[in-house]
Amino acid sequence: SQLHYSVPEDREPGSSVGDLAKDLGVEVRSLATRNLRLVSEGGQRHFQVDLAAGVLLLDSRLDREALCGQSPTCSLHLQLVMENPLQLHRVEVDVLDVNDNAPQFPKPEVGLEITEVANPGTRLPLEVAEDPDMGSNSISTYELSPSEHFALSINVRGDGVKMPEIVLEKALDRERVAVHHLTLTALDGGNPVRSGTAKVTIQVLDANDNPPICYPPVSKVHLEENVPVGTLVTKLNVTDLDEGPNGDLEYSFKVSNNSPGKFTKLFSLDPRTGEIRTKAPLDYEESSAYEIAVRARDKGSPAMEGHCHLRVELIDINDNSPEIVLTSLSSPVQEDASPGTVIALLGVKDSDSGANGQVLLQVAKELPFKLVSSFKEHFSLVTNGPLDRERASGYNITVRAVDSGSPPRATHKTFYLRIADVNDNAPNFSSPFDTAHVQENSLPGTSVFSLSAVDPDEGSNAKLSYSILDNGARDVPISAYFRIDQDNGTVYTVRALDYEQDKVFQVPVEVKDAGSPALSSTTLLHVFVLDENDNPPTIVYPSIPQGSAFHQTIPPLAEPGYLVTKIVAVDADSGHNAWLSYQLQEATEASPFRVERRSGEIRLAQALQDSEDGHRLVVEVRDNGTPSLSASVVIVISPDENSVQEFAKSLDLPKSPPKDANLTLYLTISLVSISLVSCVMLAVVAARCL
Repeated sequence: SQLHYSVPEDREPGSSVGDLAKDLGVEVRSLATRNLRLVSEGGQRHFQVDLAAGVLLLDSRLDREALCGQSPTCSLHLQLVMENPLQLHRVEVDVLDVNDNAPQFPKPEVGLEITEVANPGTRLPLEVAEDPDMGSNSISTYELSPSEHFALSINVRGDGVKMPEIVLEKALDRERVAVHHLTLTALDGGNPVRSGTAKVTIQVLDANDNPPICYPPVSKVHLEENVPVGTLVTKLNVTDLDEGPNGDLEYSFKVSNNSPGKFTKLFSLDPRTGEIRTKAPLDYEESSAYEIAVRARDKGSPAMEGHCHLRVELIDINDNSPEIVLTSLSSPVQEDASPGTVIALLGVKDSDSGANGQVLLQVAKELPFKLVSSFKEHFSLVTNGPLDRERASGYNITVRAVDSGSPPRATHKTFYLRIADVNDNAPNFSSPFDTAHVQENSLPGTSVFSLSAVDPDEGSNAKLSYSILDNGARDVPISAYFRIDQDNGTVYTVRALDYEQDKVFQVPVEVKDAGSPALSSTTLLHVFVLDENDNPPTIVYPSIPQGSAFHQTIPPLAEPGYLVTKIVAVDADSGHNAWLSYQLQEATEASPFRVERRSGEIRLAQALQDSEDGHRLVVEVRDNGTPSLSASVVIVISPDENSVQEFAKSLDLPKSPPKDANLTLYLTISLVSISLVSCVMLAVVAARCL
């Protein structure tokens, strides 16, 4: 059990403090037999037990101020031990303050200066008197001896301390009175009242008649603990209406016995600007508030000063950050992992308590993951959506822990999660159709085209092999004409190609990856065979055995321009290689015949002479290829005396067109039709390719 007593500090030794036997509910005679003894918790013996009377006695005079200083309460703790049975009782004795100390000023004599031009209302701060007593026994008020010019004003500081100030009530005149002698009395609230005095001497000075004024004279600043050294606490707002040196201010700390100057180790004061900054770390647990007195003195002659009182109150902050512990991590994870798959196990701890120790774990919302609470301070990181290695091969996952302090403290931990590939993407060609051109008669093994496919997977899932498919559309399999390199997709010819036999090939190509199961895609390669001038012209008319000549007769009276005959030739090639031209070989200027270069018509260039017999002409037909190929025919032309009737028929009359002219027309129509059909076929194939 616990017993509670109180005793004034001025009691004489041997005074009774309390009746232990009665309060413990035991008989007095049993105290000795139960070996009652007293144990002091503080190590000092202030009390004793009278076993005969069963009372607690004062062993020595108590001094509350020495025991507890300025603490508002003063308690001494004892322990009573009794045996048979063993019992322990706690005794708390409150030491009550009595008015046993008189107020005392730090200095018995105080010297002050004031200019003679000081305005009524000017205040002269005085140092606070000290009284070790507490409560009503501490300083209650101040009194000032009667004066014509001065009165006393008392301000209450933030901590309740009363600050005396002398206030000028009437203007001064140094020429009449240069020095004023006053008595300042400090009175406490005890009964009887105790007092202390100090002599105040006020020197009246000339000139500098505006003192520095601090606004407000008493201010309060709230500052967080653990702010960085050098943090600005406040900048004093002090004004001096004087100019020049009389208005230049110099700041300094004012240290008194009440505040022995501990704050000067924690704060710095710029003597020119009046800025107060921290110069050491502040700890709320060591002290929650500091009282700072600052003197602002100008450089006048004599100098005037003002006083600022600043109370700095510290704010307790959340100064411990959470800590994240990564217990386990499953990396890599398959990209086809189902939602809810556990990726990592995490733990969190915070050395703070209460709200400052309550931690919330967060992960970025744009990531396909979420946190699930397993149990207190333990979390599981699970998938929250589909994964795609082709879009993201890995994730830098940052987990952020925030406590509930004010302000909250946060920490984060980043770890890398690799995504393992699965074969979920088929290889793709850049186009479903491709077009290539190859010259006919190219050597086997000629490179035709290089196909390229891409697979966004990786490893064996992206290892590609190419092959040619045989769709059975041709009598001869397509592999008889082309082969493909399975590694790089290059298509080669297997044998020489003939434009006149096959003008275009459709080569289906498949690409397949090495995944399990393997995925594939196809494309169609259109291979156009380019014509080469490998076919000489063929003479269709006149049709004669090789090595023989064609005999043609004309009327001897035929006039120039007479159509003797027409050479008709064709070329299996196409384009420029099939453009034919006709000309005479070994032609001389005296020859009476000429050959039309484009049409192949042989006409009489000049009238025949009577003496002329037959003429032997060698007509060459040449194509426009490179190199050019040709064919020739030998025509023997002789006059026919009996062909007058045939001569009349051979004249170029509109009424009876010659047989050769009709043949020319038919051949021209045939060539134009073949060309148009070829163009249409090429246009259809090109359109399908596109």
